[in-house]
Amino acid sequence: MKILFVASEMTPFVKTGGLGDVVGGLPKYLRGHEVDVRVVIPHYSMIYGLDYRMSYMMPRRQGDGVVDVHTKVLDDVPVYFLKSWPYFVEDGKIYTDWEWDTPRYIYFSQMATAFIWQLASGALDGGKSWWPDVVHVHDWHTGLVPFLLHQARFNPGWQDVATVLTIHNMAFQGPYAGGWLWQEGLPDRDHAALPWRDLRDNLLAIGIAYAEKVNTVSPQHAVELHYPRFGEGLESVIQARGADFSGILNGLDTRFYDPATDKHLETPYDADTFREKRVENKVALQKRQHLEVNPNIPLIAYVGRLTNQKGMDFAIPAIRYVLASTEAQFIGLGTGDSALESAFGQIGMDFNWKARTYLMFSDPLSRQIYAGADLVLVPSRYEPCGLTQMLAMRYGALPLVRETGGLMDSVDNYDGGAADQGTGFRFLFEDSGSLERTVDWALRTYYDNRPAWVRMQERAMRRDWSWETASRAYIRLYEQAIAKKRAWRSGG
Repeated sequence: MKILFVASEMTPFVKTGGLGDVVGGLPKYLRGHEVDVRVVIPHYSMIYGLDYRMSYMMPRRQGDGVVDVHTKVLDDVPVYFLKSWPYFVEDGKIYTDWEWDTPRYIYFSQMATAFIWQLASGALDGGKSWWPDVVHVHDWHTGLVPFLLHQARFNPGWQDVATVLTIHNMAFQGPYAGGWLWQEGLPDRDHAALPWRDLRDNLLAIGIAYAEKVNTVSPQHAVELHYPRFGEGLESVIQARGADFSGILNGLDTRFYDPATDKHLETPYDADTFREKRVENKVALQKRQHLEVNPNIPLIAYVGRLTNQKGMDFAIPAIRYVLASTEAQFIGLGTGDSALESAFGQIGMDFNWKARTYLMFSDPLSRQIYAGADLVLVPSRYEPCGLTQMLAMRYGALPLVRETGGLMDSVDNYDGGAADQGTGFRFLFEDSGSLERTVDWALRTYYDNRPAWVRMQERAMRRDWSWETASRAYIRLYEQAIAKKRAWRSGG
């Protein structure tokens, strides 16, 4: 099976969120299942150290362009980087604004589709043809690709190429792209699910309508996207896809995130040794942060973006309440909206003897926080999948999450007793009071039922968070997409 990923991000080359982690992590696990995976992303100007391979002409309505192709092999996965004037040349940015991003990702989708023909013609493999069985696209940036392949479906070679679209964040859609689509000479998008909601110019909706299979990054979020609260105006297009739409929970690169080998930690540990060794990381973190050094004081943490989507507008008052009414300590790390940054930073100043807040992101510090904290807050209003809760459990911290999306799929709620089940604590309502009461519940468990707490830690650390499970699910999804495309061909 041959799969071509087409995306706007890929860790470690460029990343702003979970999309980059998926495109960077999933392909190498698919390789382990003997799937021939390759990846295409834009050649942003901040990416260096690549090998030039070739250039090809890109026919365009307003004049042909020249596309330069650079390559690099990462974990046995060939990665291709495309750029063409005036896009992805020297702008020095990943994402900018609607007026610039919309035309350049339309053009990138065209470049990537034309690049498939270069692969098929053998231009990069010494004359050996390489046709993908599936083109796997991600989010609105590449949502036009399924339509372009649909248009090419009657041409030799293209008739067997299926498409899969993964939705990472429904809030960003590439709307109102009609003028640029016309400028590029693209025909009307006449899929029945698009016109009646006036979505023919919405790039994500186009991808949802034309891809053979569509999925999102957790089963619970797949359910949520059928309804207006989370569907962001595209719920009707999701509903129209029926059984062609599903959810697959993201994984982690567990070789990269491993407390047994993490060089940023004071003391390595695993699920067998965390009872004795993990506390040394908590003590080291308290010392480095100039907090009272006492392993019996509960340490609460937050690592993530400071936005309303992450629930920080109601979480900040709750954190202040907990710090004012308990002996708990707090460490926070993140950036985001300026007003929330100001309120978040104020916590560190107002409770300077027991709280530290950093308006930045640091991978080494985040790992030390996961290894030293007792409780990690993830109060998101919506969370398609989320990695924070998985990282916390991987490092032995218990997550406290709101019941939404991937947080529900990955965190089992404490049973309130001996912890015969549970890997964390969950709450439902989007308000400070609900979060305060759930933190109080967690702290009472920490103080009064430590054996249950430890049982949950061990259960969380032994969970398989690797991409192995997800990769098998994606292989099944690819097989279904291929079968659907071949059924169309055999039906004429």
